[in-house]
Amino acid sequence: MIRSRLLLLTLASVLTLSLISPAQSANPTSTFYLVQTPSFPEYKVTFHGVIKPKVKNAVVRIEVLLNEQWTDTKLRARSTSSGAWKVQVRATALESKASYRAKIAIGKKSITTKVISLNIKQPPELSVPEQLIALTGPGGRIHGTDVSRWQHPGDKPIDFVKMYNAGIRFVMIKASDTRDDADALALKYLLMDRNAAQAAGIYTGYYHYTILPNTTNRDAVIRDAQAQAQKALWRLSSLGGYTEKDLPYALDLENNCVAASSGRCTKYAERSLVTLWAETWMETMYEKTGRKPIFYSYPTFMEQAMVRSEKLREYPLWKAQYEINPADPTAEPGRKIFGCFVHSWSTSDCSSLWQIWQYSSCGYGDKYGVASSRIDLNVFRGDTSSFLQLTRGIWTPQVGDYLPVEEPTTMLITSVSATSTDKTVKIKVEVKRPSGSPVVTGTVAFRLNPGPNGEAPKKVEQTPVRDAAGVWTLSLRKLSAGLTEGYVAYVDQTNTHAENRQDLSFSLVQGPEVTPSPTPTPKPVPQPVDSCKNQIRN
Repeated sequence: MIRSRLLLLTLASVLTLSLISPAQSANPTSTFYLVQTPSFPEYKVTFHGVIKPKVKNAVVRIEVLLNEQWTDTKLRARSTSSGAWKVQVRATALESKASYRAKIAIGKKSITTKVISLNIKQPPELSVPEQLIALTGPGGRIHGTDVSRWQHPGDKPIDFVKMYNAGIRFVMIKASDTRDDADALALKYLLMDRNAAQAAGIYTGYYHYTILPNTTNRDAVIRDAQAQAQKALWRLSSLGGYTEKDLPYALDLENNCVAASSGRCTKYAERSLVTLWAETWMETMYEKTGRKPIFYSYPTFMEQAMVRSEKLREYPLWKAQYEINPADPTAEPGRKIFGCFVHSWSTSDCSSLWQIWQYSSCGYGDKYGVASSRIDLNVFRGDTSSFLQLTRGIWTPQVGDYLPVEEPTTMLITSVSATSTDKTVKIKVEVKRPSGSPVVTGTVAFRLNPGPNGEAPKKVEQTPVRDAAGVWTLSLRKLSAGLTEGYVAYVDQTNTHAENRQDLSFSLVQGPEVTPSPTPTPKPVPQPVDSCKNQIRN
């Protein structure tokens, strides 16, 4: 037993040393290539290169030049043992140009590659009645907005002619709300906004803001969703139904709190029930109108408050994601720096099959003809033909390579640093998919084995830090001297990848007693947060 533990510690030391490449002490360079691959319905863009001298696990970041400034994207990769690296994304822009470079971190060194430009030219064919749908948004996309009572301060009307001249071609109007008081305010401006927008040449759509019921009874959840769908249907009927200038009704679902006290949420709806409610509302609207409604939310909510649903995937997604510039052709709303947001529309490459992207809540109100200082801004994914499919009720979802469920995984502990009780234990872990590529979600944790008499193990104070996709550094603190036996577990709350574990034992010697930290100085009073910081203003 002692011999096996020594072997493990020796192996850990070797693994630690193997991560240090000669490239870290040399003057490394990297090639940089950009390849466009025509693909329906969007181009595939591949960034790739090779680091010389070769080094494994170097972090590669892709930067884009927009408005004469280099900006970090959320595109990341790690080099293989041969020094090669690759990032592949979709180009969602219809017509756009941007310049890119790669920044590569090798130990404490950082290198920057040459600059390469990407030029997308695939303008859609426009017929005479479709000329109104100009590609005036970022990336040559169809530009849109959404409005509610907040764009009517002091009961001031919206100048939709000015909005049209500013390039807006569709507007989503709040039409209904679960709450009766908020619903009445939505109704107050609905007909006026709809008629004025269409008269100005702007397509209109509508949305229903949802408050979920406080119940765990599935039948009650279904009944509530049907009742709220009926409320939206009556509202649509009061407008005379859909016209040829209308997009479908949208469900705005971004809040799963069902009970609150003193301004704080005390109870959240179960994930499966949130999903069931949404499925029921969408199905009811589709059955009654013959047009597929649109689902609106944001990535964190869809991942944490809902479960994946093949039923919801059949409807168009309107996704909110700020602080990403849609002028970048490869910009993808909802992409994490490492890994994926996991929801019904997520694909295997960590993109998602969205239809409308709300990219900012900080558009200049006056520019778009509203009296409020701010207005939401959106872009449509796709050409004029796909836009009109929504208005005609013939929209069909794209075929996508969606994220798997309970996909098998392999785990490797690449290094262990464990010396004394006064120092943090560092464990490096890699988790991979059957293809050898890294997992795109989940996390790792160290767990102690049960006691000799089966008693429950103590919790370990620990922090996992994701170094890259599928790569973590796990830090353990306040462990006792002597032998520690347990295992490293990979867990995935989204059920995309199967859980995994690997046994691990190490010994610590008693270190000096840690001196208590001095009393911290009072922190300064936080300043008001600028909600528009880092958002796109245009």
